[in-house]
Amino acid sequence: MKHTAVRLSYSVHDIEPYINWAYFYYAWSMSDKPQDEKQKLRHEAEQMLAEMDKHYHTHAIFGIYDANSDGDDLIIDGVRIPLLRQQHPSPGSDYCLCLSDFVRPIQSGVADKAGVFCTSVDSSLSADYLSDPYSRMLSQTLADRLAEGTAEKMHEEVRRHYWGYAPDEHLTMADTHAERYQGIRPAIGYPSLPDTSINFIIAEILDMQSIGVRLTESGMMTPHASVCGFMFAHPEAHYFDLGKIGEDQLRDYARRRKLPVALVRKFLQRSIDRR
Repeated sequence: MKHTAVRLSYSVHDIEPYINWAYFYYAWSMSDKPQDEKQKLRHEAEQMLAEMDKHYHTHAIFGIYDANSDGDDLIIDGVRIPLLRQQHPSPGSDYCLCLSDFVRPIQSGVADKAGVFCTSVDSSLSADYLSDPYSRMLSQTLADRLAEGTAEKMHEEVRRHYWGYAPDEHLTMADTHAERYQGIRPAIGYPSLPDTSINFIIAEILDMQSIGVRLTESGMMTPHASVCGFMFAHPEAHYFDLGKIGEDQLRDYARRRKLPVALVRKFLQRSIDRR
């Protein structure tokens, strides 16, 4: 059973201001290139965005639910989501973090809140630009940026209105891209959430298919230009890198996921300490 959620659609024009061009240049290996080369690429990208705006939209679905932590498990609206904890603290910290730390423990007897979200683009957005390799790559990198930009805009609306824990927030786009807002929206596949199979659990909560997102056997999302994850409002919530995990945590995580260790090892192969 899917849980109550909000669906939003945006025009490409709505999302363009939220595009982080630094990541766009990085995708093209142009971060260190001269400014005139970057400007030429951006001009061509903006021309394509103007064309896309005539035909396509981006989409978001999210819910804000009662939540608690139970050790390293996050419980959202009754759905238990096992997570991973750092085995070594981040530089400058003496505490090993887990995302479940950012909601109240179930032992407190008080329900907290957490969000779940998914964003994507019209599935035909990239498929309609296959006439030549350059157009294909440009459309794919723009689709990725639009999905991320949609997550950024949705998160802003959640903070200010839907969840409303930061109603008086006033940030520039530079502030937004520098993540100077309260709360975080860690995405599946990113440093604190490396296991893409968590998407299967999120799909129990959100009807991803209602915005055109489907999962492969390994939990990868299609269209590729899709973002999925959690939202936390805790004032001290911040992004962190999980780092490498040991065999003990791998086995504990597999037990909590109720999955074979060999399968979980495949999901986490890049996060396992092999020393």
